[in-house]
Amino acid sequence: MKQNKLGSSDLFVGEIGLGCMSLRTEEGKAVALVHEAIERGVTLLDTADLYDDGLNERLVGKALKGRRDRVVLATKAGNRRVPGQDGWTWDASKAYIKSAAKASLRRLETDYIDLFQLHGGTMDDPIGETIEAFEELKQEGWIRAYGISSIRPTVIREYAGRSSIASVMNPYSIADRRAEEQVLPLLREHGISVIARGPLAGGSLAANREPAKPHLGYGLEELRLLRARLSELTGEGRSLTELAIRYSLSDPAVAAVVPGASSLEQLLLNLKAADVPALTATELATIRDASEANRYEAHRISG
Repeated sequence: MKQNKLGSSDLFVGEIGLGCMSLRTEEGKAVALVHEAIERGVTLLDTADLYDDGLNERLVGKALKGRRDRVVLATKAGNRRVPGQDGWTWDASKAYIKSAAKASLRRLETDYIDLFQLHGGTMDDPIGETIEAFEELKQEGWIRAYGISSIRPTVIREYAGRSSIASVMNPYSIADRRAEEQVLPLLREHGISVIARGPLAGGSLAANREPAKPHLGYGLEELRLLRARLSELTGEGRSLTELAIRYSLSDPAVAAVVPGASSLEQLLLNLKAADVPALTATELATIRDASEANRYEAHRISG
């Protein structure tokens, strides 16, 4: 599998990773799927303390015993559970980010996190303080690099200009092209990598499946029509899953995609995209003609 450098860090990641949120909660199946992914060349595993209230990190940690040096391990923080309260609250304070990193290290049963990411972010956060937390964690050796997971162009611009983030995790697919207008050009300019999540648009662009729910501005019928339009680019030698993943990897800023998988069948379908050629300029133009150039309506960069 092709390996790409993650921004200005010293991390290299396989272009197709594994979004671990989809592993579910049965330990045996989750661990086996992570093992299979690693054996088939996956090097980037992405989890978060938010997933299943920390259980996802624990499962990933168990799966990595004896395999830790073979992967780039990414997790996230910023969503805080308050004892006695339902749900989560947002906390980007320096004290919380540093304590969350230590808690993730314990759950993951590791001495360091390769890529530690802010799991969101707002313009009302103490951004300078948040950056200090990540920089100190890096200096102290608890993390190797840091990034943010955000859909807000305004927040992404702040971190791109004020920090040494290696990456931004951002949704990017044929059915969600919002990043093309403001996010991808900004990150290309700053030499920051994108980790594209949702390349299959919640399964709407997966082979051998039918859309189950609307996605952004696409209703079910519109998603079916989109799949039909894309069918001229699929067929012998390339599935819709492979086409969709190759599209998300087509921008130079994108270092990796992290599709989820809850079964071996899904994992194998995703990984086949590593073996098909990159899309041509003509194919990219055809895909863009067939899909909507949707854009962010909120949190836009002005000017």
